[in-house]
Amino acid sequence: MAKPTVAYLWARTVACKNCRAEVPLLKTRWLGKKDNKRVLLTMEPNSNKTGVVFGVRSEVPVEGSNAAQRREADRRLAAGTMSRTGVTCPCCKAIMTMEDLRLEGRAGRLGAVNTVVVVDGTKDKEYRLPTAHELECARRAEKSLEAVFAQLPFGMPNEPMPSKEALGFRAPLYGFNTWGSLFTRRQLLALGTFVKWTRLAKEEIEKLGYSAEWSEAILGELSIGFDRLADRQSSICRWDNTRMNLQGTFARFALPILWDFCEGNPFSFTTGNYSSGIDWVAESIDHIINTAAIGASPPKAINRSAIKEAEEQFDVVLTDPPYYDAIPYSDLMDFYYIWLRRILFDIYPSYEEHFSKPLSPKWNDDQKDGELIDDSSRHSGDGEKSKREYENGMAKVFIECHKALVVDGRMVVVFANKKPDAWETLVNAIIRAGFVVDGSWPIQTEMGNRMRAMASAALSSSVWLVCRKRPGGTKPGWDTQVLAEMKTNIRTQLREFWDAGIRGPDFVWAATGPALEAYSKFPAVRKANVPNAVLEVGEFLSEVRRIVVDFVVGRVLDIEGANTGSESDHLDQPTAYYLLHRHDFGMGDAPAGACILYALSCGLSDKALADTWDLVAFTAGSSGNEDEEKDDGEEDDGVEGSGMVRLKAWDKRRKASLGLENDSGRAVPHIDRVHRLMRLWKAGDLAEVDDYIDSNGLRKQELFRRLVQALIELAPHANEERSILESISNHLGARGAIMGREGELGLGNGDV
Repeated sequence: MAKPTVAYLWARTVACKNCRAEVPLLKTRWLGKKDNKRVLLTMEPNSNKTGVVFGVRSEVPVEGSNAAQRREADRRLAAGTMSRTGVTCPCCKAIMTMEDLRLEGRAGRLGAVNTVVVVDGTKDKEYRLPTAHELECARRAEKSLEAVFAQLPFGMPNEPMPSKEALGFRAPLYGFNTWGSLFTRRQLLALGTFVKWTRLAKEEIEKLGYSAEWSEAILGELSIGFDRLADRQSSICRWDNTRMNLQGTFARFALPILWDFCEGNPFSFTTGNYSSGIDWVAESIDHIINTAAIGASPPKAINRSAIKEAEEQFDVVLTDPPYYDAIPYSDLMDFYYIWLRRILFDIYPSYEEHFSKPLSPKWNDDQKDGELIDDSSRHSGDGEKSKREYENGMAKVFIECHKALVVDGRMVVVFANKKPDAWETLVNAIIRAGFVVDGSWPIQTEMGNRMRAMASAALSSSVWLVCRKRPGGTKPGWDTQVLAEMKTNIRTQLREFWDAGIRGPDFVWAATGPALEAYSKFPAVRKANVPNAVLEVGEFLSEVRRIVVDFVVGRVLDIEGANTGSESDHLDQPTAYYLLHRHDFGMGDAPAGACILYALSCGLSDKALADTWDLVAFTAGSSGNEDEEKDDGEEDDGVEGSGMVRLKAWDKRRKASLGLENDSGRAVPHIDRVHRLMRLWKAGDLAEVDDYIDSNGLRKQELFRRLVQALIELAPHANEERSILESISNHLGARGAIMGREGELGLGNGDV
């Protein structure tokens, strides 16, 4: 008996520019990578080197004696043809660059090959090569497409995708210019057939005696179920080789190019099938009904522009506004819109107006209304204009919220963006609209398995800013007064947030809210010592972030009274960054977004951390599978940046000048001094150790001793780093050099 088909795995192909062989574009050849199931796709040139022959290798053994060796062995074993620089031909070893691939794609010369079929085995997923019949079935889909879509409104989904410059879109760079081009021919045939029968369901619903209102609602819900299927039936779906399941189109709020993709079986009983989408919608409706049954107020949904004046006044206006340049909402919505349009357009009169246009509503520059995001592609590439229109639009919305509130009403703004520019723009808009930030609440509203969290450094908590109306006629304030009040306001809140367990980027932004009251109570804040100058929002927020960093560093160093002018204020910027990063992320990969925020909070840039201070290295990070899948730069293009950053270990910072004064005039960071001492200690030269300690005045410097102790506590137990640090800490406590005791002290080779 044949085993049920779960999915077909495909690789895009390109003709080698050197030997013209058909080259499969593969990031990795792992098919399954669980502890008890390691399956590999094999690949070798065919006899005449016009392409490759695939195979399936099961029970792949683990190589390597430790985790790092195993990762490296797995990476080499399963290396595909793709890297961050391009693709290597398996037949002649010629390399085609990413630009070569873009040119081939835009010329319509990218193909696809079915590499493997995933089936449902008796105990787990199994893998086999496709049969000739299966390959022929995939080819035959083309013949039936025209007939199916001729029965649907608007025919084939040939609506244009956004331009290749659009926020979050990489697929157009490779010639995917219409929404239909994101699907294989068989996927289009399946989806078109589902659209046809969803439309025909209206007749069956009416035969069962449902009213027109019920009929319209049921068809709408079936359409949402269909859209869940479409999400799992595009050529941007991936096979997760660790979970052994299909991952949908939107792993995050972007549309990348995917080189090796997964075509799910919509009729299977496992991953990405039609019935599971319908079940999901039904469960959601059931939840809504149950909520309504416990006495919730009946909702009133009004679809209109947010800058139109409200017809009544309210006690509270709560808004979760678009997050600056985080998500291209309407462009992504078109993925679903084009299918909903084909299902619903002429079924009910109420739908015709909403689906009359080929694509969903966008920003209208003439009316200064529409979708509000910072996307320069909407403004002919003018980034400054895009940012200005976003801030102006937000201010207009908040002005209307101000008008709609009763005198003592409150506006609540939910925000979870980690970018400093986004916060600066939001705060500017709030102040321009006449509001004062009255309170701030970090609330853990973000699911850890939502699409942004799974692939980026998105915040796990939303910050809820509670705003009240600023009294009319308020005069500008002075920076000295505002900064003093801010420091008073923030002190208690920082302790409360820390004690509540808030950490990382969430802590930085959660602490920003309480600081804003002092600043936002004035329409403008002037600088007392600079004539005609104002304290800009960006400057104020930088000061807030500095205070937050001082507080966190003080806690890590275990200094009482952190953020009250303690000596933690004097910790140099690179060392402060190192402590923040090490405390929150250890020595493993950390999300780039959070690290950039920390760098800015410490008065640094991510580039300076890598190039000037040699503290970090950038990696592509992992996208949900394993390390071997890190190397495709195109897929890693994120709306917020989904790369990773890793601290360099002390023994990997190999510059000879580490920890020494140089001609640049920059002060030597304490972390460099620690790593220099560790290098000297391991070398076993006690005289050099003592000379360095004494010449830099480190023996009696309490801050340095606390730093060493903090690093000990952050280092793993039974680790060379920890052993050396403990020895240095003990030695700092001794008076003077202790010569002749190298063996007792454990000097040399890091053995203690």
